Amino acid sequence: MKSTKVEDRDKLLILPPNVNYNCMDSRELDLIVFGATGFTGKLVVEYLHLKRNENSIKWGMAGRDIEKLNTLKESIGCDYAPAFVADSNHLDSLIQMTKKAKVVASTVGPYARYGSLLVEACVTTGTDYCDLSGEVHWMRKMIDRWQEKAIENKVRLVHCCGFDSIPSDMGVLWMQDRALKKTGSYFPHISMQLLKISGGFSGGTFESMFNIRAEAEKDKSIYKVIMRPYSLNPDPEFRGPDSRDLKGVKWDPFSRGYVAPFIMATINTRVVRRSHALQNFQYGDAFTYEESIYCGRGWKGKLNGWKILLPLAVVRLAKPGTWLYKLVRSFLPKPGQGPSKEKIENGFYHLRFWGKSADGKVYAALLNGKRDPGYGATSRMLAESAIRLAESYDKSNKSGGFLTPATAFGLEFIEVLQEKVGMVFIWDNE
Repeated sequence: MKSTKVEDRDKLLILPPNVNYNCMDSRELDLIVFGATGFTGKLVVEYLHLKRNENSIKWGMAGRDIEKLNTLKESIGCDYAPAFVADSNHLDSLIQMTKKAKVVASTVGPYARYGSLLVEACVTTGTDYCDLSGEVHWMRKMIDRWQEKAIENKVRLVHCCGFDSIPSDMGVLWMQDRALKKTGSYFPHISMQLLKISGGFSGGTFESMFNIRAEAEKDKSIYKVIMRPYSLNPDPEFRGPDSRDLKGVKWDPFSRGYVAPFIMATINTRVVRRSHALQNFQYGDAFTYEESIYCGRGWKGKLNGWKILLPLAVVRLAKPGTWLYKLVRSFLPKPGQGPSKEKIENGFYHLRFWGKSADGKVYAALLNGKRDPGYGATSRMLAESAIRLAESYDKSNKSGGFLTPATAFGLEFIEVLQEKVGMVFIWDNE
């Protein structure tokens, strides 16, 4: 039997451009998982099914192939969840899908390749949106294109709702809350260091990275957007005290050891800085934030740092179309591939946050996370983000626009992350 998929775009019904979808009386569902049959999408769906008795959320799933969606429903036993056919390349199918739910959670990346029309559909139909994007240049493009309309339609769009960048963004929010309570003022500087990790980054993450590289080779301005420290600030030309990302191995005064570049810092730091800007720079004009990987002390720590630099250098040299590019890609997971359930459940991540007060005193905190960060933790983070958007969808004082996890969900989300996701925050200064 032939798979049922969305027809060619020119065969689809073109919807009236002036329809006010925000005036619809009700929505069938609270949320839809778009990309449900992908590796991460399946994990999100399985989690929602597992937690179905803990809340009243009505959810569904969507993708290009109805047969795959029905097979997924049968495999996990969620016949109650409706399935919808929609295609990333067909705006009208996305509009038909998004108007059925309060929230759409998308796992379909690279988002620069597959996400733009879905954002347009959500803004058009008044549907809140969250995703796992870590593609700074694409997020900048979406903000510039749709921010005003999203505010007008009171649509909330929240990128980076996975390992990048919820631990970083919510970690800084939590640290600053503790700082205010313990010292009476905010920290003018916070540094996050990855201490230990068991798991890996998804095939989709690497695919997004290589897609960014390919796009940047064609359009050099993309590199400028990615490398600019404040590229996600409301004002993209904003200049502040933060410097460019760490490029080499250096001695760190907080940990008194050596640190190396953290590959996700290019994303996480921009999200944290956008949060600060959206909060009216409440931490002060001098606030700075940085991320790195802790490598240890002494010559062994320095050596560990160089071991981290080597593969990063190889990836940077692997230009699309070269033999090195093909070689590097052959060793990395492909989109849709992932570890076993056992590895996902047994994975973990440990982060250290350092806060420096205005008088120079240093404070520390730990973030201990359960499950593989690229899959197990990320899928739960996205699911809980979508649930929180759905639960607050009908609030009359809801403001729209491109938000961050910290500005969209607030401090109350910390408790959700601890109870549902397994992210435990520990203050080290009692």
